[in-house]
Amino acid sequence: MKRFSFSKLMLVLGLLFIYLPMLILVIYSFNASKLVTVWGGWSIKWYVGLLDNTQLMGSVMRSLEIALYTAVAAVALGTLAAFVLTRVTRFKGRTLFGGLVTAPLVMPEVITGLSLLLLFVAMAQMIGWPQERGIVTIWIAHTTFCAAYVAVVVSARLRELDLSIEEAAMDLGAKPWKVFFLITIPMIAPSLAAGGMMSFALSLDDLVLASFVSGPGSTTLPMEVFSAVRLGVKPEINAVASLILLSVSLVTFLVWFFSRRAEERRRKAIQQAIEEGAVANAGQAQSRRPAQAVSQV
Repeated sequence: MKRFSFSKLMLVLGLLFIYLPMLILVIYSFNASKLVTVWGGWSIKWYVGLLDNTQLMGSVMRSLEIALYTAVAAVALGTLAAFVLTRVTRFKGRTLFGGLVTAPLVMPEVITGLSLLLLFVAMAQMIGWPQERGIVTIWIAHTTFCAAYVAVVVSARLRELDLSIEEAAMDLGAKPWKVFFLITIPMIAPSLAAGGMMSFALSLDDLVLASFVSGPGSTTLPMEVFSAVRLGVKPEINAVASLILLSVSLVTFLVWFFSRRAEERRRKAIQQAIEEGAVANAGQAQSRRPAQAVSQV
């Protein structure tokens, strides 16, 4: 009988530490009592009540919209920055450029938020834009923050790629932009998906940056939850958090499922190509034997 090792014990304790609070949150989202810490029986009235809570649902939709825009922009900018850092090896200011790309990773969000706030205020005074802070300014702030994570993830993948495939395509006459979109992008697609999901999650979770660069009528979900928690956690917040957990779990499962199917199809295609190559080589060997026999005669 196998003993329960210390590493397995630490793994179980770590998983419980991470996921047990989420499970408790989901259970208490079905609490019939208005007091979050007092169990009053099972009920779904808080989920039904979300339809009438326009302020909370508006902040949810606003956060999802900003997170989607941020994921798209961060993947585009982060991929270009990673491509420059890994493929353009020599240019003036490369070290400075690399430091600027990764600076948001180590810079406190308070400093970043305050800097962006001062930037937007100065731009409004100089060129008249933005006239008011809202979804656009939050999107710019989140993109600035998340593009650094995408650049790091994509850079790691680009350094692992075999350049001979791209060089062969260019030797056959393909232009650099065509090689990038038809060869490089498909090979780094998993890292792009990972960077996009990370950017979406970071934008959806951000509170500090949004607090600095938001304006009236642009309250995000973390800001709404933070302001409500100071007065006491409402049961509707548990219901919203449970729905977000359900959505994230479904998306993660779908991504894993389709990625696994694609990997299985790729392995089958490689195995089939190997088998077809072996059969073709065997046929060529058999055809050579009679010819050699005739030549010997």
